[in-house]
Amino acid sequence: MNIAAPFLAFLLVGAFAAYHRLRLPTWTALTATALVACWLLGASGIATAAAMVLLAAIAVPLLLPQVRLPYITAPLLKFYSRILPPLSETERVALEAGTVGFEGELFSGKPDWQVLLDQPAPALSAEEQAFLDGPVEELCRMTNDWDITHVRADLPPEMWEFIKKSRFFGLIVPKEYGGLGFSALANHKVIQKLASISSVVSSTVGVPNSLGPAELLMHYGTREQKDHYLPRLADGREVPCFALTGPWAGSDATSIPDFGIVCMGQWNGANVVGVKLTFDKRYITLAPVATLIGMAFRMYDPDGILGDNRDIGISLALLPRDTPGIDIGRRHFPLNSPFQNGPLQGREVFIPLSQLIGGEAYAGKGWQMLVEVLSIGRSITLPSTASGGAKLAAVVTGAYARIRKQFGLSIGRFEGVAEALARIAGNAYTISALAESTAAAVTRGENPAVPSTIAKYHCTELGREVVIDAMDIHGGKGIILGPRNYLGRAWQACPIGITVEGANIMTRSLMIFGQGAILCHPWVLKEMKAATLPDPDQRLREFDRNLFGHIGFAISNAFRALWFGVTGASLGRAPGDAYTRRFYRKLNRYSAALALCADTSMLLLGGKLKFKESLSGRLGDVLSQLYIASALLKRYEDQGRPESDRPLLAWAFHNAVHKIEIAFSGALRNFPIRPVGWLLWALIFPWGRRAQAPSDRLGHRAAALLMSPNEARSRLAAGVFTTPGDNNPAGRIDSYLPRVVLAEPVERKFLKALKGADIEAMGFSAQLDEGVRRGWISVEERRQLEELREMTVDAISVDDFDAADLRSAGYRRGQHEDRAAA
Repeated sequence: MNIAAPFLAFLLVGAFAAYHRLRLPTWTALTATALVACWLLGASGIATAAAMVLLAAIAVPLLLPQVRLPYITAPLLKFYSRILPPLSETERVALEAGTVGFEGELFSGKPDWQVLLDQPAPALSAEEQAFLDGPVEELCRMTNDWDITHVRADLPPEMWEFIKKSRFFGLIVPKEYGGLGFSALANHKVIQKLASISSVVSSTVGVPNSLGPAELLMHYGTREQKDHYLPRLADGREVPCFALTGPWAGSDATSIPDFGIVCMGQWNGANVVGVKLTFDKRYITLAPVATLIGMAFRMYDPDGILGDNRDIGISLALLPRDTPGIDIGRRHFPLNSPFQNGPLQGREVFIPLSQLIGGEAYAGKGWQMLVEVLSIGRSITLPSTASGGAKLAAVVTGAYARIRKQFGLSIGRFEGVAEALARIAGNAYTISALAESTAAAVTRGENPAVPSTIAKYHCTELGREVVIDAMDIHGGKGIILGPRNYLGRAWQACPIGITVEGANIMTRSLMIFGQGAILCHPWVLKEMKAATLPDPDQRLREFDRNLFGHIGFAISNAFRALWFGVTGASLGRAPGDAYTRRFYRKLNRYSAALALCADTSMLLLGGKLKFKESLSGRLGDVLSQLYIASALLKRYEDQGRPESDRPLLAWAFHNAVHKIEIAFSGALRNFPIRPVGWLLWALIFPWGRRAQAPSDRLGHRAAALLMSPNEARSRLAAGVFTTPGDNNPAGRIDSYLPRVVLAEPVERKFLKALKGADIEAMGFSAQLDEGVRRGWISVEERRQLEELREMTVDAISVDDFDAADLRSAGYRRGQHEDRAAA
């Protein structure tokens, strides 16, 4: 008689039920059936009975509410209430403000990929595409980044006028108020294209269309405020800025010391109830030229004019520039990227309550208003800027690496350069997919709190990596500033995006997993809400339902993580084509592992988890890379599964999963409770870490795509400004690539003949003449080689200056004053 068979059947059915997330009654019925079958097939009756008793001991108390609720759920609720991490009001508002999209599936441990694939492919309307092809193209043609960054430290007047006249400041303002009423996707496309020619221009256009007065007025403004301000913002009569950050409250916006006291005061000749503001702000984009200032401050009512509440809370207001008491300071100079940015101060600046955004009804609701729209702005401006810069850097660096030769060979053929080119190609592909994914989410009506932080952090970080690699490949061409340089300012300015709208260090270590673990988890937020319900009976029943749903979820993920780890995620149903199906299976594995680690961390660490920033950051990296890999696959599907894109997709995907395993490794090896970390390692990596960084062979294929005209390269370049012109040296170099490729066989033939011949001609033109005379090349081929030389000279040339041209106006003014004094 087989004694082990009933217990083996018990475990196998349990594993099957956990993997497929079958309900408890179903598991009980299946297990009982399996045990009876074992007995009928000759298993030990005693062993079968023991297994049945074990089944009953587990199932009966859980299936009977009259047993489960008082004896199991109630004690667990009491324990849970003690370890429940306290949520401040600001944290609660931030959590409730965001919506959950596909990132919730990634946290489920069992993603429903059809949810992702059923999302409509991002597409612009005819009107939006016409704007990109018309005014945006024209603005790019007008842009001379050297003139803006070095000569003027500002946009020229005709560009300011064109931006206002063409309603670039009203991209998101509804048409009923005179704006363009464009989608978030169109906003992304506009910023992306402008950023590919000048980050100063993209910042100038991007800020009014992200977090600022227009966005806030559209959501919360009174009818009078909307009717008055939105048309003026749309057509540029008002230039907006939003003042949030100050010296004492950077990333911690809830601690702003700027305050407003409710009092009576004069406004337009009348004595009205209002607020007297005192503030000190800095880093405010467009402040030096703004005519309408959005202001965040803490509102107090010490005399009880509005009621019994003395500390009303964070509030938002609109201040016309000419309001008495406002001091708009001199300009900041952020890393040689002279977009208009500067400080604002004010002391006892009086405004009426009608200038509060939303009026008196929204007094004290400023933090809620900010977090509800902040993720929308974070989803668009900075990721789009990074995307435009990275895509342009990818195609122009590929062209440069083909044109520039050393030792008679294009530098892109050297393995070291090809390695950097591969990173540029893969990272640019990643940034493009990620930025478009979050913009599409906003277009669908989502408020993507977690994806916006992922996009902001990773697009700016990867953008920095792209520009560093591009600078390394360009060498001297990249470091000599001047009109011919299209990389130097981007290299200088890349830390700006990493620093603003939530510093990246804090975004990674606090926000991505900190929000995601609660907001995206299918049970945690429900449990937290259930545990705080006022009615005891309802609290117990709601907590019971969510608790046991969570327990089943955790058990399922443990089995799924182990199964995927043992099998290498090589089995199971998955969407995609024959090429990508394995990619989806890998993400199923890491999704289950993330859910398991998140549950374990929250259970064992409770409220202390928010202080374990290294652990939170690493688990956030896993969630981020899962989301990024999903965006990559969605892009591939939306574009019709183009075979030519596969090297870029594969490089980017393998890079993402390699980072996932590195993040898991760091989290588990440093888990605060070491034995738990070892156990999790055994479940997630039963055969050890297996994911590898992209191979050299794959990297060479990705790099080669950047150095030759092809469909994949054209798709990567789509949406950036590559029109050649005097003001666009990057566009000129990119335009040379097809002709350079055609001329290369002629060049090789000529150089081979020249090397084997004995001629006295030293100059290039004389050598070409000799080649024609000797029949090495034809007259047409001579023309090709002359053109190749001209294109190469343009590509490698750098600028030089008279020393006086590099001295600042302040220096020259000081010299003049010294001479006058003498």
